Amino acid sequence: MEPFVTHTGTAAPLRRSDVDTDQIIPSDWLKRVERTGFGAGLFIEWREDPDFVLNKPQYQGSTVLIAGDNFGTGSSREHAVWALQDFGFRAVISARFADIFRNNALKGGLLPVQLPSAVVEQLQDMVEREPSTAVTVDLAARQVRAGQDFSAGFELDEFTRWRLMEGLDDIGLTLRHAESITEFESARPTFLPALPVIR
Repeated sequence: MEPFVTHTGTAAPLRRSDVDTDQIIPSDWLKRVERTGFGAGLFIEWREDPDFVLNKPQYQGSTVLIAGDNFGTGSSREHAVWALQDFGFRAVISARFADIFRNNALKGGLLPVQLPSAVVEQLQDMVEREPSTAVTVDLAARQVRAGQDFSAGFELDEFTRWRLMEGLDDIGLTLRHAESITEFESARPTFLPALPVIR
């Protein structure tokens, strides 16, 4: 997983509330066996509309999504996170996230930043007036900055913050204890089941 310390990029304002995971990535895309390529299906039905925000030239290449309230409701599919990342987003800013989506995002390295509704709208207004505005999501300082004078703090527990800054998913966390695991396995009686050695 790519470490997340500080990211600066342009932002796309998605002024829609209650965006569910089926709208983020429809269920017919879940048949894929790869973890890549889901960006092509991101908001696929909405992207048929030429006026949809991600179709507008000024928001091409945006890496921060500023969404409406209650983002990521619906099913627990991890594919929603994969689609956002594959499309190029590193962070999503919203006033509220569905719990399962938020957990999937944090485990996958996509940073969900929760800010008050009024602050989210202020940021949306800013990038609508000036789409080239650089938005910085600073996990080290737990802060979002934009333009000349926009700054807003956000909360994230210390363990999750450390894990994201180190680039450690669940497998990475486990592999930090590889020597202890190997030592434990080597002491187990040979008649008990064992994990294969991976080199």
